[in-house]
This record gives sequence, C-alpha cells and structure tokens, in this order.
Amino acid sequence: MKIGELAKAANCTTDTVRFYEKEGLLPPPERTEANYRSYSRAHVERLRFIRNCRALDMTQDEVRTLLAASDKPGNGCGSINALVDEHIAHVDERIAELVQLREQLGALRARCGGESAVDECGIMQGLSSMETAPAKPRGTHLG
Repeated sequence: MKIGELAKAANCTTDTVRFYEKEGLLPPPERTEANYRSYSRAHVERLRFIRNCRALDMTQDEVRTLLAASDKPGNGCGSINALVDEHIAHVDERIAELVQLREQLGALRARCGGESAVDECGIMQGLSSMETAPAKPRGTHLG
C-alpha cells in the first residue's frame, strides 16, 4: 500500500508516517521499481501501536522501549509493567500539578466579583501582587 493509504488506515497524516520513519520507530518500507514506498500490513499494525502509545501521552523513548519488547515476544513482560507503572506515576504527578493550578485559578477568580474597571479588577491585582514561586524542576518524563 502507498503512504496515503497507510496514513488513512492509522488515522494520521503522511507527515506523521515520515516522521516515525525518520525517528526509527517505523521500519523503512520496501520500494517499488518507480521508487514509491510500499507498506505492508505489519506497518499498519506498528503505526497503530505507536499512535495508541502517543494517545496515552507516552514519550518516544517509552514507545521505543515498548516496540523493542514487542520485537522479542518470547521475553517476559516485567519491564513493560515497570514502564507503565512509571508512566502512571508521572500521570499522577501531573494530575496533582493540575489540581493545584485549578485551585490557584479559582482563588484568583474569586477575587473579582463582576464588571469593574481593569485597574480595580481583583484578578489583575492578584496577578500583580502574587509572589512568583521559584521554578521547580519537573519530575515528569517530559522534563
């Protein structure tokens, strides 16, 4: 199948297919005599696997690790479980950060009761007077 057909089968763009090829996540396809890419059913399955991992917010390195494991189907899945457990921990960290962000935004919103002038707006005053917290090193897999 051609690149457009592969992209359609995996619900992505041809640029996405080329990107994953360039990153080494998708193996290079065979070429026709006219030098067109010729993809197989295995490419569709692998691309869908990659896309599903990315939909779960996994990094390329995590995807690469899972693909390496899938290339050795006889091995145990302990490393896969560990990777997913670590990813869940990262998601939990991000959820905690988002809850804190929501609380901060809610507190700011509560400072403004309605239609006042901008120079009297509680939100604007709060943003101007808040202490700027030092940047925290992010402990998530995204850095």
